[in-house]
Amino acid sequence: MGAKLRVYKRRIRSVTATKKITKAMEMIAASRVVKAQRQVAASTPYASELTRAVTAVATGSNTQHPLTTEAAKPVRAALLLITSDRGLAGGYSSNVIKAADLLTERLKAEGKEVDVYIVGRKGVSYYNFRERKVVEAWTGFTDSPTYADAKKIAEPLIAAVQQDTAEGGVDELHIVFTEFISMMTQTALDDRLLPLSLDKTAESEETPTGEILPLFDFEPSAEDVLDALLPRYVESRIYNALLQAAASKHAATRRAMKSATDNAEEIIKSLSRLANAARQAEITQEISEIVGGSAALADATAGSD
Repeated sequence: MGAKLRVYKRRIRSVTATKKITKAMEMIAASRVVKAQRQVAASTPYASELTRAVTAVATGSNTQHPLTTEAAKPVRAALLLITSDRGLAGGYSSNVIKAADLLTERLKAEGKEVDVYIVGRKGVSYYNFRERKVVEAWTGFTDSPTYADAKKIAEPLIAAVQQDTAEGGVDELHIVFTEFISMMTQTALDDRLLPLSLDKTAESEETPTGEILPLFDFEPSAEDVLDALLPRYVESRIYNALLQAAASKHAATRRAMKSATDNAEEIIKSLSRLANAARQAEITQEISEIVGGSAALADATAGSD
């Protein structure tokens, strides 16, 4: 009985130490998600207004720009997958990877080749383990991304879109990331960044009925304006997606660590009950041995008399 009690006490100490770690990680994630949530709220208006500006230029002119005009027969698409550098976030990375796999299957079913670009070690490890081709990958900043990181990611993607498909370029640019909706809800989302869908963008904008749309005059030309705006558009959208993914990851970590802390508390309670039962059994056994020894001694004394 004594050996079993020692085992229970050792397991209780081990689980208690684990509980302290998960509780600390929960508190760290809770503090980080608040900061990330503020960054998302600050970057979203800029990305929305830049999208509106690009749409205004594209719809206000007759310019057939390659970044706003869909190819007649698209043959290759680029897919940017945003995952996490670290784990301990429940199903965060697996959900967004699953969404990327579904998008890849859909694009291939449409007869398009898919060039994959990945952000985050989890996505890189997933593709490397399955020996899937990755054009380019970026790691080390998913917890706290900056605009410089978004610009670094956007450069090869914009170059691929501007390049002819016969030379390895792409006709479309898709992004898969986790959208931050609330502290409890994060959803894996796929979106097409380029070519910009003008009809879809126009429907998403709230335009009052009867409003007279402005007339634009572009200097030096609408094409030059699009050349300047669209790279900024891609960078801002990628930056916003990175921030949303970071906020979603911290929220998922907070939720996973809280669940781990609660489970540790339940295990400690269960082990404490088992330890108490073992201690009571040990005490009962000792009392029984004392009573039995006393009775045997009394019988021996009576026999000698």
